[in-house]
Amino acid sequence: MADLQIQKQKDNLILAIVKVARPIHWIKNLSLFAALFLSGIMFEKGLFALTFQAFIAFCFASSATYVFNDLLDVKRDRLHPRKRFRPIASGVLPTKVAVIEAIVLAGGALVVSASVNSLLLFLIIIYMVIQFFYSLGLKNIAIVDIVIIASGFVMRVYAGAFVVNAHLSVWFLLCVISVALFLASGKRRAELNLVGEDNPITRKSLGKYKKELLNSYVTMFASASWMSWSLFTFFESPKATLPFWLVLAEVSRTTTIDKLLMLTIPVTIFGIMRYESLIFENRSETPERLLLTDKSLIISIVLWVALVFWVLYSGISMTGISYLLLQFPTLG
Repeated sequence: MADLQIQKQKDNLILAIVKVARPIHWIKNLSLFAALFLSGIMFEKGLFALTFQAFIAFCFASSATYVFNDLLDVKRDRLHPRKRFRPIASGVLPTKVAVIEAIVLAGGALVVSASVNSLLLFLIIIYMVIQFFYSLGLKNIAIVDIVIIASGFVMRVYAGAFVVNAHLSVWFLLCVISVALFLASGKRRAELNLVGEDNPITRKSLGKYKKELLNSYVTMFASASWMSWSLFTFFESPKATLPFWLVLAEVSRTTTIDKLLMLTIPVTIFGIMRYESLIFENRSETPERLLLTDKSLIISIVLWVALVFWVLYSGISMTGISYLLLQFPTLG
């Protein structure tokens, strides 16, 4: 009986070690693949493996910052309706073990990123330093907290670009910034709505926000997100190949378009509208959970990825032709 109890405690400790690292948040790190995917070079030899290494490095780095943040926030988390169940706040994970885990994860991030290139290592260090100061107190400053949350997404995208040496369009950069600010302000909007008579304010910056202000942020950045993506698809879309263009011309003069990525605009608008509706339903406190559980969002993301893949990799655009020649040299 005593052995069974000891084994159960060990199992709970292992589960707590994994849980405090918040692996569900690793979905954010998929943004590292954006530059690789949208540059039309996803299948070039070695590039996917390098990006995956960068993904692992950011998983370690982000988990290290989550553990460090939980160590500092343990008292406040115990007052939060949901965060009080976190491993450190609930007492399941001892503080000493959490400190060791944070150090190991941070060290792992540095080692993995250094094995890729110096630019990624530099970005990982900058990311962890910013998150360190965020946890120490910057998260308590209104507006600054939203900007720092958003900067994490931007750094992830740039990390992916550094790894594969890809050029990022200014329009795509604006889109990334807008989406990041949209998600961050939506997160704060949902957190603010949880505050009430039974749920005291556990984040100082929330006391400095008004719902009307956060509503305006959400609306502003939602509009900026789809507009900047639309401009990206207009200015940066690869040209259609001549055979496909002739097919479109046979259908109608109206369909003879060269900006094929613009086909993704309606899906983009739907996805943003759906996410904004979830924000005002107070369900966006954890964006990563929504992206994994909301059927409408999942369908829109899958459709968006499928459309982009079709345009860039199927052979109907000049980028797609390059991919086909790379895969099948005899076609040349």
